[in-house]
Amino acid sequence: MNLSTTDFTLGIEEEYLLVDLETRQLAGDPPEALFRACAKRLPNMVTHEFLRSQIEIGTPVCNSVKEARDSLFSLRHQVADVARHFGLGIIAASTHPFAFWSDQQHTPQARYDLLAEDLQGVVRRLVTCGMHVHVGIHDDDLRIDLMNQCVYFLPHLLALSTSSPFWGGDDTGLKSYRLSVFNELPRTGLPDHFSSHAEYQRHVDVLTATGLIKDASMLWWDLRPSCRFPTLEMRITDVCTRLDDAIAIAALFQATLRMLYNLRSRNQRWRQYSPMLVHENRWRAQRYGTEAGMIDFGQSLKVPFDELLEEWIELLDEAATELDCKTAINAARAILDRGTSADQQRNLYAASRSEGASAQQALNAVVDWLVEETQAG
Repeated sequence: MNLSTTDFTLGIEEEYLLVDLETRQLAGDPPEALFRACAKRLPNMVTHEFLRSQIEIGTPVCNSVKEARDSLFSLRHQVADVARHFGLGIIAASTHPFAFWSDQQHTPQARYDLLAEDLQGVVRRLVTCGMHVHVGIHDDDLRIDLMNQCVYFLPHLLALSTSSPFWGGDDTGLKSYRLSVFNELPRTGLPDHFSSHAEYQRHVDVLTATGLIKDASMLWWDLRPSCRFPTLEMRITDVCTRLDDAIAIAALFQATLRMLYNLRSRNQRWRQYSPMLVHENRWRAQRYGTEAGMIDFGQSLKVPFDELLEEWIELLDEAATELDCKTAINAARAILDRGTSADQQRNLYAASRSEGASAQQALNAVVDWLVEETQAG
């Protein structure tokens, strides 16, 4: 199978929370003029999300990691600039440090009205943001085959992205509390295994024919074939506060798919493990991030994450060379050196408290840091 030059393209979607720059609280009802201004400046790249206090951006189709970084940098800065004119800021964090879900309202659009009616309390709690990475794979069956194999690496991607340790002012003890909230929705978690695209489509058709879902966009798996684009869409990760962390994770995902494709072209494939085992690493990523290591199923050993990362980077060497994304992938080491956003948020909160700040003042400092870091890069 020969890939066209348009395969392994990149697209990145990020969801941000809108915060009042004075109170640091979520902007529960931001003016519609903000969204109109973004749409005028960035046509077809900025949209509403489920909650009024959220905004979503999406890069165009990018032919390289560098192009994706340039686009994401521009989008973050331009949306932040527009928001600032309305006294608001954007934060790339998967939960707000102290907002309460019960104070939020959903965006009054037909799709979101339907979700609110169907999902009730579980969707009202969904004050969370994520990052979705699309990689172009035009062949339907190849897309399914790579999805089956790539499931193994999803916990590793999550561990590097964690940015949601706080919920309602409390430290949850988890690095990605977002995933706990998101798991309450139906049709989430690891995708099922499918032998072909036709088998996948038959399963989707059952749900659509019975009216349970409108289309495959309501399959909110950690990894899924996009129903809008010829892409494989990675959805497990928290949104990264630092731009270069997001790009490192996008490059790791892209190169992992290319590596798996290269194996396939040599009549080889990645060994697939039971969902029970992969779920254990998924939980470890959610709870500990990169701190406590993961299970190497081939060795039946718990291995420190830095060792796993080095093995992963070495494994991706050929694919990263082909995609010209080695620099971005190597930047993943910096995440381990300084910690993920979740680590840094916790450290800042602890430091503020030790200096005499009240709990609320320390949480405010975390919000201020998130606003600043979201625009840095």
